[in-house]
Amino acid sequence: MSPRASYACDSALSRGRQYAEDASLTRGPRSAFQRDRDRIIHSISFRRLRHKTQVFVAPDGDHYRVRLTHSLEVAQIGRTIARALGLDEDLTEALCLAHDIGHPPFGHAGEDALREALAVHGGFDHNAHTLRALHVLECPYPRWPGLNLSWDLLEGLAKHNGPVAQPGWALAEIDAAFDLKLTCWPSLEAQVAAVADDIAYDNHDIDDGLRAGFICFDDLLDLPFVAAQWDDIRARFADVDPVRLHGEFIRNQIGQMVNDVIASTRANIAALGVHDIDDVRGAGQLIAGFSPQMAVRERVLKAFMYERFYHHPRQMEAAARAREVVAALFAVYRDDPARLPDDWRQRLPRSEPQRSRHIGDFLAGMTDRYALTCHASLLGYVPEGLSNV
Repeated sequence: MSPRASYACDSALSRGRQYAEDASLTRGPRSAFQRDRDRIIHSISFRRLRHKTQVFVAPDGDHYRVRLTHSLEVAQIGRTIARALGLDEDLTEALCLAHDIGHPPFGHAGEDALREALAVHGGFDHNAHTLRALHVLECPYPRWPGLNLSWDLLEGLAKHNGPVAQPGWALAEIDAAFDLKLTCWPSLEAQVAAVADDIAYDNHDIDDGLRAGFICFDDLLDLPFVAAQWDDIRARFADVDPVRLHGEFIRNQIGQMVNDVIASTRANIAALGVHDIDDVRGAGQLIAGFSPQMAVRERVLKAFMYERFYHHPRQMEAAARAREVVAALFAVYRDDPARLPDDWRQRLPRSEPQRSRHIGDFLAGMTDRYALTCHASLLGYVPEGLSNV
């Protein structure tokens, strides 16, 4: 492990947890951030990611990524960058593992349906729901709600995309009880987790898109920086079937992006005179991220993926069917709460907006397959066109 940098988060200096814990009950010689990571790994919310959409809705193939495998890949990339920069690897890993826990079934399609269903009750945001799931809803401990994670982890999850000027209701409730300093920039660990997420899905979605036949590799070669990398790879492996080199291209591109982030972040730290965590939070700008040149390339790649993959007609059709499933389930439970499972029905608030938000919490925790099972049970059928591979 690299020496800790002066600007890294230090678990010994953490602002602590909302609820005081008996230190004598700590299991094993773990730092606060190691305990955060372990609590996330052992949570029900984390296990559910195994059956939640990454890109493909309800995929039939075993080789496609889901939220769980994506989160593990983000954690690997994030930890690599954190180690090179002397950041706290455990905090970075915990942020990476937890960052997508708030996604409802069917990914962004499910989120769109919940946002619309809850529009008059404050809406729905998967980033805020990540904190709600971990800090409020999941209750494995006898003395407090949630996992009682450290302030540093909650702050990073709340602000990994930058300061939050106008938090929605879910994040505002948590912030009111445990001030997360939402208008300041987050730690470098949180910033690294965010860019690791970009690196992972930019490249692994190419892998899945190629495997499913949504993307033609020759079309990728229309991007000059892709073509340059491909020419170099072909020259190094001239005797290998080009199809076998697609994985080498993806690994190569991930490596270039990781190295770029490390070099760019080091340069930003030096240019801004960052010496400690207060300097990071008061910098007034993003510190950990791509260089300007790589940022342009990454935006071009994203635009390509939206045009050729994410907005592919088959993807859009499956997303529409998925929105129908979530919207229909919300309507059923709203109109007849007796159809909720016993534990959720018993805790159903009497008045709005808490009542509808409670139903939204239940739906957001569903996996793809549980949502389909409930839809079939309650409505007698599953819409066709849901699986897009």
